Amino acid sequence: MATERAPGAVEAICPGCASAGVRTVPEICADHAAMREGLADRLARTPGVPSRFDRFLHFAEGLLMAGVGVVLAYDGIGSGKPLFTIGGSLLAVLLFAGTIVVVRGEGRERAVVAAGEPRADALWRSAYYCPGCASVFCPDGSPWQGLLTPEQFKKFVWTEAGYGKQLEERFTDVDVPRGILTGPGGDRDHA
Repeated sequence: MATERAPGAVEAICPGCASAGVRTVPEICADHAAMREGLADRLARTPGVPSRFDRFLHFAEGLLMAGVGVVLAYDGIGSGKPLFTIGGSLLAVLLFAGTIVVVRGEGRERAVVAAGEPRADALWRSAYYCPGCASVFCPDGSPWQGLLTPEQFKKFVWTEAGYGKQLEERFTDVDVPRGILTGPGGDRDHA
């Protein structure tokens, strides 16, 4: 039984080992075996960000903890204990301020990811993964030429999309090869 191909589909061949058994990065990341092996995380398109529900939950938790400080302060006023009054008031203010900082930081992180998502998606979708040599490449040589390790690929995509600050510590020592063009009209060595 012959396999039909989509019109205009080009068979990708790995430039490193000349294997034709390559798959697109989105296919690899959707594969359950790749998720179990951790490959999907190593090829992640965007950093994980807290959902809106998580932000709401963190805000509610912060208010609940600040409420404990308010209860302590109120108890100190009622029983004539100035240490409880002052300590509870300070605790409530600090917890409320900390809650606001956390919730705003999560909001900024979501905005950064949303702003860089189109660029990350374009780079991520154009890439292929070769299981033979465990490398990522673009068959037409655009937006980069050559082979990248999954870690180099992740760093390249995240840096180009503006997620460089979200890279984990384990990727700080990963270097993207020099001379990679960042796309049509892009700068050299941007990543």
